[in-house]
Amino acid sequence: MRTVKADLNATVNLSLSALKSAYQHGDLTPRKLMSRLSEQAFQQSEHKAWIYLLSPAELEPYLTALEAHNTDSLPLYGVPFAIKDNIDLAGVATTAACPDFAYIPEKSAKVVELLVAAGAVPLGKTNLDQFATGLVGTRSPYGECKNSFNPDYIAGGSSAGSAIATALGQVSFALGTDTAGSGRVPAVLNNLVGHKPSRGLLSARGVVPACRTLDCVSILALCCEDAATLLDIAADFDFEDPFARPNPFYNRSRYLRTTTPSPFRFGIPETPDFQGDGETEGLFLDSIKKLETMGGEAIALDFEPFLEAATLLYEGPWVSERWLATQDVQRSAMLPVIEEIISTAEGRTAADVFAAQYRLAALKRQCDSALQELEFAMTPTCPTFYTRAEIAKRPIKHNAIMGTYTNFINLLDYSASAVPVGFTSCGLPWGVTLFAAAFKDITLLSFAGHLHRACQLPIGATGRYPTTIPVTEGPTFRDRLELVVCGAHLQGQPLNWQLIERGAQLSAKTTTAPHYRLYALPDGQRPALSRVATQGANIAVEIWSMPHEAMGSFVENVTAPLGIGKVELQDGRWVSGFICQQYGLAGAEDITRYGSWREWLASSPTL
Repeated sequence: MRTVKADLNATVNLSLSALKSAYQHGDLTPRKLMSRLSEQAFQQSEHKAWIYLLSPAELEPYLTALEAHNTDSLPLYGVPFAIKDNIDLAGVATTAACPDFAYIPEKSAKVVELLVAAGAVPLGKTNLDQFATGLVGTRSPYGECKNSFNPDYIAGGSSAGSAIATALGQVSFALGTDTAGSGRVPAVLNNLVGHKPSRGLLSARGVVPACRTLDCVSILALCCEDAATLLDIAADFDFEDPFARPNPFYNRSRYLRTTTPSPFRFGIPETPDFQGDGETEGLFLDSIKKLETMGGEAIALDFEPFLEAATLLYEGPWVSERWLATQDVQRSAMLPVIEEIISTAEGRTAADVFAAQYRLAALKRQCDSALQELEFAMTPTCPTFYTRAEIAKRPIKHNAIMGTYTNFINLLDYSASAVPVGFTSCGLPWGVTLFAAAFKDITLLSFAGHLHRACQLPIGATGRYPTTIPVTEGPTFRDRLELVVCGAHLQGQPLNWQLIERGAQLSAKTTTAPHYRLYALPDGQRPALSRVATQGANIAVEIWSMPHEAMGSFVENVTAPLGIGKVELQDGRWVSGFICQQYGLAGAEDITRYGSWREWLASSPTL
């Protein structure tokens, strides 16, 4: 059964919206809150969430800086957060859970700087599997992390302390890292949302590397809306991080959707693995049903290419990156299980690396193709979970099972959102992961948010339930845009190649609403569609679906008097399409009676 202690009933609702409201109404101040949370963290120290908590003197500069601002001037005003102890915080030792490795950085990691500048206040550094190598949270000389619901069970790792601190209501959110699932697994095992951003979206400068080409800073939050807000703030392009990538405009929190686009298609493994755990299997099937109720259609996928890609992370040469990151650390300073894993890199060659890269490229082509027509794919975050005693008996085998559905994500350059969906009989929560192509972060958080709300779960391990707060629907963004054409760009016509070479596809043949007249321009090569108040007609048109990134170059080639505006279709929709400015109709021939450009061409054999 759940082991949330009675004294947690007094915890503050630390979701971003609830905390902002408390500050605005004068119910709290950052100074009072941080003092209260520090004390709470000490009282709950048996969970081994923290390696280091900031003292009142160390918190003071952050609190003093807030006094020059108010709740409306900073997006994260007075928001407490935790930092996994492989991420730098200026003036505080970074250990990566290895005391002999510890150093004191002069500067904070770039992502920490951004959050502090937005008003967030760090409470301290959290415990982790040593060198972020593990998915269990028990591989630390600072103590085995204990699940926030049932301490006999693992908290998940490697970002275990970050998950526990957030779940227990000690912070509003936490930073983790996620190379093989280290942010997603502990999130769902502690009833949190764990978002693994697209690679390079959050700067990794100031982060102790595990596999530098794959590492991602992850966000552990109370809800998907909070994760989206935090992602916006943290995803500031860092030129000094050679692996950083800029965030596309459409991957911002303003595009978070509070309603599902219906219908939609999502992928699931054809034969998902639950290691014989009927409870996690039941929760997964229930999640599928919830998405289907929202208008989703589940598509079974051959998951062998994904699973083969996953094996490359630890069984292939990528483990050499962990060896490289720790080459200056005495092997005797490492925990035996960590040393055993990292030592498997010895003896690997450059040829091994290239051979694995070739195989990964082939697998990615297969996996990308499987996802092409889907909004996302959904898997178990982990097939099952274990007690700390079970992990102690088979540390490597059980850890590998935990990563069944997480290890391939970064190798294949996907984004992923893990979300809890229910509880098991031992009291532990469990969840699923939604994943898609890079820079689909907000799309994933939108769908994950729908699923999370449908499950009606409490907030973390606090026993509180979320307060329903209206969310303003943001603008819509689609990967492909619809374009109405009525003349030379029609299928088979002379300029249709301009659509084809940009990846456009014919999606429908229809007509406009009965409010248009069609003209042939004086050059005889182009039609002009003009909306009229009276005596309009239905004009035959085609709708082409074009990748959004190709639209700009297409519009650039449209010459006056034609342009792109909104055209009303027979079904009442307004879609972007060709229209003509009024001055361009001078000298044009009215061909409305033909009903289409094709019919007019067929009646004019001399053209």
